[in-house]
Amino acid sequence: MLGLVFINCFSFAIFELNYTPLTTPPPSDQFLNLLSLIFVEGRFRTLFTLLFGAGLYIQYQQYQYIEPLKKRLHWLIVFGLIHGFLLWAGDILFLYGVSALLVLRYLSYTNEELKNKAAFYIFIYLIATAMFMLGLNGEPLNRDSPEFFEIYNTYYQSISAHFSQNIAMSAYMLMAVPTLLLWASAGFMLIGIVVYKYGVFSKGVTRAALIKLVVLSVFLTSIRLILEPYNQGIGYALQEPVNELAALCVALLYIHLMVKLCNNSAHIGLLIQQVGRLAFTLYISQTIMQLLLFKVLFPQWALNFNRLDYWLLAISLVIVQLIFTAVYCRYFKQGPLEYLWRKLAKINREKIA
Repeated sequence: MLGLVFINCFSFAIFELNYTPLTTPPPSDQFLNLLSLIFVEGRFRTLFTLLFGAGLYIQYQQYQYIEPLKKRLHWLIVFGLIHGFLLWAGDILFLYGVSALLVLRYLSYTNEELKNKAAFYIFIYLIATAMFMLGLNGEPLNRDSPEFFEIYNTYYQSISAHFSQNIAMSAYMLMAVPTLLLWASAGFMLIGIVVYKYGVFSKGVTRAALIKLVVLSVFLTSIRLILEPYNQGIGYALQEPVNELAALCVALLYIHLMVKLCNNSAHIGLLIQQVGRLAFTLYISQTIMQLLLFKVLFPQWALNFNRLDYWLLAISLVIVQLIFTAVYCRYFKQGPLEYLWRKLAKINREKIA
């Protein structure tokens, strides 16, 4: 959850442009882009998806039937639609809700069946994404170009302009769910279930598996870095598929690292555990804080910010959320949105605590 902000922060300036560099960017841009491609880009989103799948299976184990889970996911979809259309088109709640409804069909499958289904879904996503990207031209847009100023003025001329643009982009993102995003999300959730059933979340991976993950992470990330200069053709089309596979390997390494670091102690990493309990609340609060900063208080940031500025902002938001979590959890056991979600779904909190 805290890692997501280091990627999402770019999209709060102008959603569809993500980060837009200057014609002559500062040296820090290249360094932070390299750092992001190795450790951040797609890694925390994939990690979050793996955890979501594992959490879904844990709840299934407790209930032994899926009707309560379906109701909970239906409400997640509602929250996602509200979040996407009213606040930010980059919403993942709708995607996770729809993907998890698909995953519910396979909760009773064996590990081998789950792995095969996950591989099939991820393969569909990789092929579809490569074909989609093949038809695009990734020619970079510069922030000091007339084209960028025109887009900026369209976005920032009024609050209503922001909402109309956001609604249009949200509709576009909804269309991308069944064609692209659903398959990757469902596939990674299924892998999260397999990883949980193998005990990786409590013991980490085996030494042999760890070596394979490190080698694959280095290999795939290196290929992604080699493909970075391409802005069209096959090289451009392969960037996202290669990055998704690298992200999966790195995310599994992050799980192993955290398991070994915490050593299954309830006291080590307590604050991070509390962040997990407030994930829904923190996710929405990230959106609200960044919308206020970029759209209301400091709209000039979209013109002035380089990568370093975005990363400093992300670090500041993480610190604010950690402080909030530490204080809030001294008095409450669950976040306000978590409470509302469970109340609407009528799920007994003690059964899934």
